[in-house]
Amino acid sequence: QVQLVESGGGLVQAGGSLRLSCAASGIIFSIASMGWYRQAPGKQREWVASIPSAGMTMYADSVKGRFTISRDNAKNTVYLQMISLKPEDSAVYYCHAVQIGGRSAWGQGTQVTVSS
Repeated sequence: QVQLVESGGGLVQAGGSLRLSCAASGIIFSIASMGWYRQAPGKQREWVASIPSAGMTMYADSVKGRFTISRDNAKNTVYLQMISLKPEDSAVYYCHAVQIGGRSAWGQGTQVTVSS
């Protein structure tokens, strides 16, 4: 089992920045990839960014150039640095881990609100 705990959400003005953190615990060695998703009220959860254990980071077109995903293996933590935030970035952001074998884990989510 893998447990994920997000932090770093909050209220920010448009154009501002936030950094989300996702701390992983449990069977860390089983994690093949980690990423971030978000869900706005009344909308489906959407993929934002991914960082595999090996390979290139990937981003949704809507955040490319503004968001950066990174990981600190020593701390078992993945980050999402968000700059130039827009009101449409407001959502609950969820950390996601894909384990070897296909099992996935989700964090509880952290709210990001961008005011115009």
